[in-house]
Amino acid sequence: MLAVTIVSAWLLAGPSMTDDVSWRDGPQVSYVVVLAIIGVSWLIGLDAIDTRDHHIVGHGVLEYRRLVDATIAVFAFTVAVAFFLGMEISRLLLAVIFPVGLILLLVSRWIWRQWLRGRQRRGDYTHRSVIIGERSKVKHVAQQIRRSKDSGYTIVGVITDGVPSEGMPQLEVLGDIRSADKALDAANIDALIIVGSDDMDPETMRRLGYAVADRDIQMIMAPALTDVAGPRLHSRPVAGLPLVHVDFPRMEGSSRFLKRVFDLIGSAGLLLLFSPVFLVTAIAIKIDGPGKVFYHQERIGRGGRTFGMRKFRSMVANADDQLASLLDLQGSSETPLFKVSDDPRITKIGRFLRKHSIDELPQLINVLRGEMSLVGPRPQRAAEVALYDDIALRRLAVKPGMSGLWQVSGRSTLSWEETIRLDLYYVENWSLTQDVVILFRTIRAVVAPGASAH
Repeated sequence: MLAVTIVSAWLLAGPSMTDDVSWRDGPQVSYVVVLAIIGVSWLIGLDAIDTRDHHIVGHGVLEYRRLVDATIAVFAFTVAVAFFLGMEISRLLLAVIFPVGLILLLVSRWIWRQWLRGRQRRGDYTHRSVIIGERSKVKHVAQQIRRSKDSGYTIVGVITDGVPSEGMPQLEVLGDIRSADKALDAANIDALIIVGSDDMDPETMRRLGYAVADRDIQMIMAPALTDVAGPRLHSRPVAGLPLVHVDFPRMEGSSRFLKRVFDLIGSAGLLLLFSPVFLVTAIAIKIDGPGKVFYHQERIGRGGRTFGMRKFRSMVANADDQLASLLDLQGSSETPLFKVSDDPRITKIGRFLRKHSIDELPQLINVLRGEMSLVGPRPQRAAEVALYDDIALRRLAVKPGMSGLWQVSGRSTLSWEETIRLDLYYVENWSLTQDVVILFRTIRAVVAPGASAH
């Protein structure tokens, strides 16, 4: 990708650059050499920040964040060198090369990741793994890993104590903790995931570590922490103990300011871009039947504050009056996710609008006003929030969003438990890079909504 960037820049801009790069008391250097040096420096920067670390490639946003950090560092280094040496170098060339190169790097990594995901769903390029530890912990970790078809790990069995079939369907128990060595020999695995047990004292752990090392197997520790992103975890050896420090999420100060600027620029640009869609949609709603074009509903925002959320009307005029009876009919009135399956209130044009999320576009105004964000947990009604438990209330720690992690991970097919898990993951691990990734995934979900959208 960097070669494509550098060569393309030279082919496009080279003919207009007849002068060489020079500086005071220094030799004249052709632009070909300068571009080659920038390319090599870029490669060194990508390697220095470990953008190809096998622990992060293909998972999460840290890989993308390191690409951005490396590119910014090389750009700053190039500008600093040019400034201090007084080099007469084309600023326009630098202003084009680095953004274009970064976009190509991000897109290429994303394409390779999609290829990898597809192969992993078919069982290729995965680590055959065994989980060892206490039964309840083993079951929890196995369920979490198996929930994600593209995690990169295939659970082939567990090593634990107790009755093999008790509460652990589809998990083959290979042996107990005391005979772990024999179980490792019997199983052809790549990784051993340790979740801990009262029977696994330091001496047992030491022997297990030796056994894993002798068999050239990866040793992975799975602490009792759920949905904590990698950047929040920091390991530090203290007195021979690998202590794991967990940072608390904080969206204050610069982080909140950065997100707000991102929302302002994004919502203003999208409103301008989609203004023709607003006009066409309004006309279609009016033609489809009587009623207002826009629909306003009170929703709960950050910190429990109420605001009026805007949408294009996709239901009949008296839709809210029918909601309670429809929820009672399908038996979901006690669940804080008021979704009606095969909703009879939706109009003909409304089904198309909802399937492609066009009905959500007026919420760009809410984003511009600061009531919502482009990305965040979806805002819910007061009646839904009243059903929250203490854990679910963490959703209100950030502004609600037009799109969110659960919208791009299954939409209407997800249960409330799965929805809240994804929303809390977003709240606990927010980053601007993650917001950008979710927005790109949102575009894909809107263009090709699939069966989960209704």
